[in-house]
Amino acid sequence: MMSHDNPIDFYFEFSSPYGYIASQVAEPLERRIDRKLRWRPILLGPIFKVTGQAPLTSVPLKGDYAKRDFSRTARMHQVEYRHPDRFPIGTVAACRAFYALDERDPDAARRLAMALYRAYFTANRDIGEAAGMLQVAQEAGLDAKALGAAIEDPRIKERVKAEVDGAIAAGVFGSPFFIADGEPFWGVDRIPMLEDWVRKGGW
Repeated sequence: MMSHDNPIDFYFEFSSPYGYIASQVAEPLERRIDRKLRWRPILLGPIFKVTGQAPLTSVPLKGDYAKRDFSRTARMHQVEYRHPDRFPIGTVAACRAFYALDERDPDAARRLAMALYRAYFTANRDIGEAAGMLQVAQEAGLDAKALGAAIEDPRIKERVKAEVDGAIAAGVFGSPFFIADGEPFWGVDRIPMLEDWVRKGGW
């Protein structure tokens, strides 16, 4: 029986290719380490203001490498990937919708996250605008009308702000970012290290 106590925090941004790849390998990871991941979408925009970073694809030299590496990393993990035409995108609506669902049904929130990620990174669908995001939610069997109202709820807006502020306070600066028992791991390429750390209780 998988342990639901003391979950590993899994921070990700809906516009992040590496976050997408991590989401696609998350369930097998949970089974291998017998620990649940607590999915926590964030917004990299406010985080980049703190770190002084910019989206990878906008950085000279590094941007061309990143585009190559997105596809290469997806192939290595046997994850379907198509780089979206519009990239990066704002993901405030998606983030709000996730947390609106997460309050009462974390499994539905995860289902939404998976659907949004697949729509963006395999079907080239723009999930940056609320209308496009809600269409994907509806196709995933979720109540798009209720979600549309929820993303305008001041309480949900505050929840997202609190999550981003909390992530910054926890030292999160990229996507994906895992925190296991207080130990931070940044990047999909650190998943093997995360696994070994959890299995051995650190080293």
